[in-house]
Amino acid sequence: MPSDLSVDSQLVTLGRPPREPGAPVGPAVELTSTYLADGELSYARSGNPTWSAFEETLGCLEGGRALAFASGMAAIAASLSLTGHGGSASRPPGTVVVAPQHAYNGTGGLLAQLESDGALQVRRVDVTRTSEVVQAMDGAALVYLESPTNPMLEVADLPAVFEQARARGVLSVCDNTFSTPLLQRPIELGADVVVHSVTKYLSGHSDLLLGATIAASDDLHERLTTYRTLHGAIPGPMETWLALRGMRTLHLRLQRACASAAVLVDRLQQHPAIERVRYPGRGAIIAIEPVGGIASAKALEHAVRLWLPATSLGGVESMLERRRRHPLEPKSVPEHLVRLSVGIEDVEDLWRDLDTALRAGS
Repeated sequence: MPSDLSVDSQLVTLGRPPREPGAPVGPAVELTSTYLADGELSYARSGNPTWSAFEETLGCLEGGRALAFASGMAAIAASLSLTGHGGSASRPPGTVVVAPQHAYNGTGGLLAQLESDGALQVRRVDVTRTSEVVQAMDGAALVYLESPTNPMLEVADLPAVFEQARARGVLSVCDNTFSTPLLQRPIELGADVVVHSVTKYLSGHSDLLLGATIAASDDLHERLTTYRTLHGAIPGPMETWLALRGMRTLHLRLQRACASAAVLVDRLQQHPAIERVRYPGRGAIIAIEPVGGIASAKALEHAVRLWLPATSLGGVESMLERRRRHPLEPKSVPEHLVRLSVGIEDVEDLWRDLDTALRAGS
């Protein structure tokens, strides 16, 4: 594969079979649980060619070595296991992890459980305050970041934090689900491991569960591989194949969604029914706080006709959701905050539906 290809071309061309006469254009879905003896693979828990095609593509995009997992949560759990030893999740007592006070609530829930069980000590920080994050890393084993954060869309100074983490011998993990490698490449900024919920933008069609890690070093890749194998957090070949197929159009989908998001942000900031708009300056996720508090937020969810009131993001369809309806969402998230995931529909249709619903609920 030529090394001078653009990211757009890499998305289309990576992970394909060798160019040989009569060969298929795309990789096959290999459905098997075991392999004949004396080959490279012996049992499907340790590998599958369908995974390899997906991992090659994502690894090249992020600039590291990728591993597919059964879900985003499986990938997050694997990344947190790096505070232990080898493929084990056991940790020395008092192991410290630095994490955002606002993050995906599955991440927050897992950290809270590990803390309650005595497996970790979690220091929660405001990621926009770099000095606070750096100070919290003293004596820590790992710093886990989202930027922008979910759902508050706060932005961290990733290069500064990663540099200080490396200087202190602290592992750094970054969830890059919101940005994708098209908008941000954390390994190039100094991260040790990147995490994705592939369910979201990478696959892009709201039809599968899949996660991934991308490691900056062979050692971390091997530790994550050991964790995946021993814990059985493996993806299905069909889901992985669908995710790779979805990634072929990531650049087109994201370009359209980001352009529409910029239009919507400009209009929402002028809307009389909106109290506050949160937007990190790029991407296709917006958070709004409507005038009228929680009642208006709930009314908005019920009034939209094109936008889907659903709990995911990053699909071709536009979705919105009041995040505090989830018990695990931090209490510091405003009760009336509504997260918008902008899809690829016509932007004027999206605006008309949103504007009508906002005016009806105000």
